[in-house]
Amino acid sequence: MASVLPRMVSASDVARVLTYADLVPAMERTLADFSRADGTVVQPVRTVIPVEQHQGFFLVKPGYHVAGNTMACKLLTLYPNNTDRPSHQASIVLFDATNGSPLAVMDGGHITDMRTAAASAAATKHLARDSPRVHAILGTGHQAYSHFHALNHLYKFDQVRVWGRTQANVQKFAAETGATPCATVEEAVREADIITTVTMSRTPVLQKDWVKPGSHINVVGACRPDWQELDPELMLSAVVYVDSSEAAPKESGDIILSKAEVYGEVGEVILGKKEAFKDKTTIFKSLGLAIEDVVSAQLVYDKLTTS
Repeated sequence: MASVLPRMVSASDVARVLTYADLVPAMERTLADFSRADGTVVQPVRTVIPVEQHQGFFLVKPGYHVAGNTMACKLLTLYPNNTDRPSHQASIVLFDATNGSPLAVMDGGHITDMRTAAASAAATKHLARDSPRVHAILGTGHQAYSHFHALNHLYKFDQVRVWGRTQANVQKFAAETGATPCATVEEAVREADIITTVTMSRTPVLQKDWVKPGSHINVVGACRPDWQELDPELMLSAVVYVDSSEAAPKESGDIILSKAEVYGEVGEVILGKKEAFKDKTTIFKSLGLAIEDVVSAQLVYDKLTTS
């Protein structure tokens, strides 16, 4: 029998059908399913291959959502020195779990941006104090934009502030989103209720003394064991939550280098197994789960095939 070629799904196809109204609750359920540890989700720690000759990394991230009967694999490249194209580029292959046939090959960039921000939004919903008024974003890349929109989907902020290493990019972000541009990190985060770090920094940019006690911090950059975005003292002073308690001690430089203790997975909070310490400073260290890509890709495919 001749095989059927998978559907090719472009970034514009993804952007047309994927919304935070659908994705935030989907990521909330996915984080919870991952933390059930009952076989609902099958996902190994991602494979990372250094491409030393070009200062890059090649990542392979498979996952299978048993309850949802959904299976996919994301192929991702991380080239931090890219200037003429995104540092992260990805494709997601979605399979029919019943027979192993490939259903679609999707542009993974837009899915990655949106599902990462949606996961942060889900974590913020459960860990941040009620009615946050100020959101500070450190970074001006794709993830800065997606986190701006994902968190704005949940909250009506009085002010969103942005800082980045390149002021031209800060001004561009501010002009496109209405955020308040800041010249320094300290200016951006002072009295902020929520802080989101989405930089490519390998050394800490956020210091403990600048952070208001009781704030919530989404730590999304520093995805390598020797990279950091947060001052170790800040890591040690806060309650640290992760997406994967297996992956974080192996892959997160913020956790490894500070020797901070991980209290639990945010999925455990969603399930009611762990407490959300909203009276304390909380950190959600996001490394990204393959199962988030799996569920997001299936959501896109279902919407495209029914629209």
